[in-house]
Amino acid sequence: MKIRSVGVNNRKRQFDVTVRAGRVYALPFAKCDPRPSSTDLVRDVFVDRELGNEGFAYRLASGAEGSVHMDQVLEYNADPTYLAEQLLYRLTLEAERRIEASGLSRRELARRLNTSVPQLYRLLSPSNGRKSMTQLISLLRVLGCEVDVIVKDRGAAA
Repeated sequence: MKIRSVGVNNRKRQFDVTVRAGRVYALPFAKCDPRPSSTDLVRDVFVDRELGNEGFAYRLASGAEGSVHMDQVLEYNADPTYLAEQLLYRLTLEAERRIEASGLSRRELARRLNTSVPQLYRLLSPSNGRKSMTQLISLLRVLGCEVDVIVKDRGAAA
């Protein structure tokens, strides 16, 4: 997710990050390293081009510098889309690990899933965000895994 602008809110002790979709996310100073404080204020903050506009950097009065990737901001704010993508990513890595351990060929897995080998490779690609949870669960079932979803209150997850 590309960052359009970033600002400092010293009163709330947070960075305000605006993304291209127009949404503003807050990231408290306490989640940053080095941590800005009342004696070491943020002097400069900017969208970092070296991170492909997917992060920002800041400079403190002491001269210390830090940078924050947009993933940290999304995780702190519990962005639902980001968290769903992370779940798909973890399932993809688990499926890849299970395939290596199973010894089954990609062709055999594609046959059992009633799909093509190129489609199987797209399913196993961590960068493919268009796959569905159904496809991944089907693959894990073919690999002999039981997949359960546990829903718990947010307070219980901490």
